[in-house]
Amino acid sequence: MPQFIRDPSLAPAGARKIAWVAAHMPVLAALREEMKEERPLAGVRVALCIHLEAKTANLALTLQAAGAEVAVTGSNPLSTRDDIAAALAASGIKVFAWYNPTPEEYREHLRLTLATRPHLVIDDGGDLVYLLHTELADLAREVIGGCEETTTGVLRLKALEREGKLLFPMVAVNNARMKYLFDNRYGTGESVWAAIMHTTNLVVAGKTVVVCGYGWCGKGVSLRARGLGARVIVCEVDPIKAVEAVMDGLEVLPSLEAAAQGDIFITTTGCRDVLRAEHFQRMKNGALLANAGHFNVEINLDDLVRLSVLQEEVRENIIAYQMQDGRRLYLLGQGRLVNLAAGNGHPAEIMDLSFSLQLLAARYLLERGAHLPPRVHPLPPELDQRVAKLRLSAWGLEIDRLTPEQEAYLSSWEGE
Repeated sequence: MPQFIRDPSLAPAGARKIAWVAAHMPVLAALREEMKEERPLAGVRVALCIHLEAKTANLALTLQAAGAEVAVTGSNPLSTRDDIAAALAASGIKVFAWYNPTPEEYREHLRLTLATRPHLVIDDGGDLVYLLHTELADLAREVIGGCEETTTGVLRLKALEREGKLLFPMVAVNNARMKYLFDNRYGTGESVWAAIMHTTNLVVAGKTVVVCGYGWCGKGVSLRARGLGARVIVCEVDPIKAVEAVMDGLEVLPSLEAAAQGDIFITTTGCRDVLRAEHFQRMKNGALLANAGHFNVEINLDDLVRLSVLQEEVRENIIAYQMQDGRRLYLLGQGRLVNLAAGNGHPAEIMDLSFSLQLLAARYLLERGAHLPPRVHPLPPELDQRVAKLRLSAWGLEIDRLTPEQEAYLSSWEGE
């Protein structure tokens, strides 16, 4: 089967980037050493729809070392790195992805990846699973199960499950503690601001940052914004999360009120039309708009175009939308995931944890998937614990253990 990559000559550059992150992903390295001896995935076809950059390439190569036949595609048109795609192709992995494909090319890359007839799918946002439940449903018969990396993807899976349409078991890796407590919070928080600061070359301190959504990603973005010296306003629809934001020391306002105050707006909700015409009409001249949700629907781009009289690229990954009254609003990364569309994504040490969970979840599904009902399943807690222990071991750290008496006390109903 031919490879669908932009430029094979970029492979050496991509290999260097993969080697760099691999040196900083010790948990995945430990699992790789173990699995390349056991080869638990020998003969298993695995399809990945991921942000195709260096850290995810390391996961793909680890799956290959465990014996899998791996096919990969991108989960976002602007997050694929052509040099990484070339390096993976040179390593014997089937690659169907390039940077900034047309919508038709993007969909065709998904189809080609599924044409490898996978036994396991690793999804980031749910695009592979969507096709396996619509136009390519005939291929779902061979799927043992899959893993989902994102909050957005899990929401789509839950909708399928509620309607009784899910065709195979899926593990919600996103909901594992070693994923959301670190990837969603620290990974998103750091990578979003690294991308914004690199793209704009502007200071954050002293500015008013409006964070829409106070889930784990919103918490991370807010925490880092405050650490950088910003005033932070949170917008929420969940009263419990709003209370949490207040007690974390942040301001909470309705988004229409916040629209007039913000210098930088970041959406982290997983919902659509979070920022739309009525917000744009109230924003200051020079406001920066960035999205940290999976799909580019949180900032209504149609409204931006309709309200503006001029659109121009003023800096790489920044489009200025000039309003009729002369105000300019600046959109980063085309409204796509700013940390990947305009940055390098999460730090390697963070993705080490998430991708180790994905690897263990894939092996779990291979061993148990045939006995699991077609539902959204949690990652077994022992796999979560294993990744945590491997991370502590890589740091050279030890923790306490309960004594037999303490275990008996905690499991007793008598209390004393």
